[in-house]
Amino acid sequence: MEPGLIPILILAAASLALAVGMLALGSLLGPRRFGRVKQMPYESGMDPIHDARRRFDVRFHLVAIVFLVFDVELLFLYPWAVANKDPQGLPRIAEQVGQGGGFSGGLVFAEVLFFVALLAMGFVYAWRKGVFRWR
Repeated sequence: MEPGLIPILILAAASLALAVGMLALGSLLGPRRFGRVKQMPYESGMDPIHDARRRFDVRFHLVAIVFLVFDVELLFLYPWAVANKDPQGLPRIAEQVGQGGGFSGGLVFAEVLFFVALLAMGFVYAWRKGVFRWR
């Protein structure tokens, strides 16, 4: 057996023993109270009064989609922010990738400003369409 494999196997065995031990301990020592209230399905702390298959309002889905779009698009700014922390900036990172350092700092900054302006325009568009109004 590989000497480097032994610590990994010990970690896996310890993790499995801890997980099984916690489940067993919880089932042995945990309270067992069954009643009408405990048997009810839990829905955000509210009593279930409607069918679970009823339709949601479309605005709920619009807000969720808008959140996902802006959240994912803002993730594109993180690589730029990390690259800007480097004293030599983006040209050094481009050289490391193998593109020869053809970027200029001003061009990349202008592209990021354009990207942020597009995000702002999308935000204003969603605001005017009433996506953020909850009635």
